[in-house]
Amino acid sequence: MWLILQNDKPEDFVIATGVQHCVREFATLAFHHAGIEIEWLGSGMDEKGIDKATGKVVVEVSPDFYRPTDVVNLWGDPTKAKTELGWNPTKTSFEELVELMTKHDMEKVAVERAEEHIRMNLAEYLEKGVVK
Repeated sequence: MWLILQNDKPEDFVIATGVQHCVREFATLAFHHAGIEIEWLGSGMDEKGIDKATGKVVVEVSPDFYRPTDVVNLWGDPTKAKTELGWNPTKTSFEELVELMTKHDMEKVAVERAEEHIRMNLAEYLEKGVVK
């Protein structure tokens, strides 16, 4: 995005890798980086991702979000961004990107849980009159 903003004139650029990945691949990698190994069972609307360690369903297709009329293959052509801006779509691999995203989300959840725990303890202390 920074490269686009540095361009002399406003133009449209497709920021993509030119490589296609499915949601299943993304979910498998994200759960892996969260310490959960997924086994996929079923297919189509009945496909589920099962935590191998617990047998718990952690991913499943929701009819509420399923869009059967979507285009089957979606991926962008980054040629213009590569040639005109010198943008490198492979600087960060898909695997690295999923790892970065997972790590960030896990850190955010850890902070939010800590904040919630602190608020609960403070409320308890105030209720008991421990903190004046």
